[in-house]
Amino acid sequence: MLQFIKNWTLPLAMLAGVIGYFCFAMFDFLHPLKPFVKFLVVWLTPLLIFAQLLLTFCKIEVKDLSPRRWTCILLLIQLISCLAVAGVLLCIPFSSVWRISLEGAMVCLICPTATAAAVITNKLGGSAASLTTYTLASNLLAAIVVPLVFPLVEPSDIPFGESFMRILGKVFPLLLFPFFIAVLLRRYAPPVHQFLVGLKDMAFYLWGISLTIVMGQTTQSVIEGNTSIAEECIIATLALVICCLQFWGGKSIGGKYHDRISGGQALGQKNTVLAIWMAATYLNPLTTIAPGSYVVWQNTINSWQLWKKRKSEERITKHKPSTLNT
Repeated sequence: MLQFIKNWTLPLAMLAGVIGYFCFAMFDFLHPLKPFVKFLVVWLTPLLIFAQLLLTFCKIEVKDLSPRRWTCILLLIQLISCLAVAGVLLCIPFSSVWRISLEGAMVCLICPTATAAAVITNKLGGSAASLTTYTLASNLLAAIVVPLVFPLVEPSDIPFGESFMRILGKVFPLLLFPFFIAVLLRRYAPPVHQFLVGLKDMAFYLWGISLTIVMGQTTQSVIEGNTSIAEECIIATLALVICCLQFWGGKSIGGKYHDRISGGQALGQKNTVLAIWMAATYLNPLTTIAPGSYVVWQNTINSWQLWKKRKSEERITKHKPSTLNT
């Protein structure tokens, strides 16, 4: 049973999030717990991300944090694709549902890499260092582009400087604080550092808990949203196409520079919590359905990648004895 949970952590976490939402929605005796759960989620989510990043950053050498050749290429892809969609929205009058769908696609394209993407990258055998470098760069890109481009699509009264600082303020402290803690532990508290490095898969399981929370919130926004099922399906389907294209594009370009896994996660795995906030702040509120559904798509792909890696490792292990006997 324990091995089953380890093998299918992400799908089980997504399922738990969905079930959790419906339990609170359907059972009246759980209603008094709602304020406590909301309070817990607000505080628990950043703490979980901090713990995940601290455990991951303990395994990274500072000297490895340098931009790779594929870093600039993927940043350009994010920028150009976002500008292209924005240009289409400005030039062509779409019906409501298609306009919302394209705005959602624009959010999913420019949205920076997930703060905890290094956890999955490390689990898949990629370079957490190169992924962390890209995460910092993509967040800076989003902080510049979003306040400039999104108000052109949907007029906004928020000044550029305020938008820039709000986006950076939501991400950079959560990224940089655990990084500096990891550096200090490596230098001044080696035993503690080694202990944290020894917690091999702990960051991954903490990510599973975070995913349960995010899936519960996503289910709530989809179920309680003021739109039809048909419209939600159109928005979610376009988000699926964008998700697949970004994972494929990132892997293809990263593979050319011998960093296929990191490239795929860098472009494909998004900070959907930030994306939902950006969509709700600058665009039509219904646009949040796109990054909300992106949570499901990216973690389905992550689950498939982890399953594929596990099967590959099992085949290698299975053939080792026969190789030794020959």
